Amino acid sequence: MPPKLKLTATTLDCPDPQALSAFYREVTGHALAFAVDDLDEAEALLVKWGAVKPEHQPGGDRWRVFTDPAGHPFCLTRG
Repeated sequence: MPPKLKLTATTLDCPDPQALSAFYREVTGHALAFAVDDLDEAEALLVKWGAVKPEHQPGGDRWRVFTDPAGHPFCLTRG
């Protein structure tokens, strides 16, 4: 079962909205800043679904930054 994600913010602009909406439909049906119970579990699923985890992670253990398939950044936080 996918991790429980809580939508906390939304902003989207991309060249292929249908592809991006398919990505977010797989993730949660929503977008861009999410609170999760288990960061490791959520990270594994997001990467499987097409997200990229940049090498630089400014949040340390508190949050993780990813980019969606269109290159938009979004974050996972413990929640």
